[in-house]
Amino acid sequence: MTDAAIVETRAEEDKILPAVVYGLYLLGCTNGLTILVGLIVAYVNRDTAGPINASHFTFAIRTFWVGIAWFLIGAIVLGLGIPLSIVLIGIPMLVIGGFILGGVGIWFVARCVAGIYYLVRGEAYPRPRSWLI
Repeated sequence: MTDAAIVETRAEEDKILPAVVYGLYLLGCTNGLTILVGLIVAYVNRDTAGPINASHFTFAIRTFWVGIAWFLIGAIVLGLGIPLSIVLIGIPMLVIGGFILGGVGIWFVARCVAGIYYLVRGEAYPRPRSWLI
């Protein structure tokens, strides 16, 4: 086996880990725990990965932290709206908090699907540090 064949085999096998991270993230939408496992896998492998996979790991890590920040904002707004809805001023906060949480869920899934799209094509994610898709 030549060195080029070994490198090619390594690159093909290496696509599995970013796919596992995206899969764990999507599975985490139902249970929440596997998102943390995917985050750990992304952190552990980011520094040793090639440039293509490193962009996917950076993208996945960024997806987690931005998503968790917006999730907490939505949860706080929703949590404040619950007791304030007794006097009716919290109802808009309930609606806004619900929209934030729903939007974060849709955004999270869309980013995972976009990451899988670029991974299947064998391309680095073009904007791994962006906030949008």
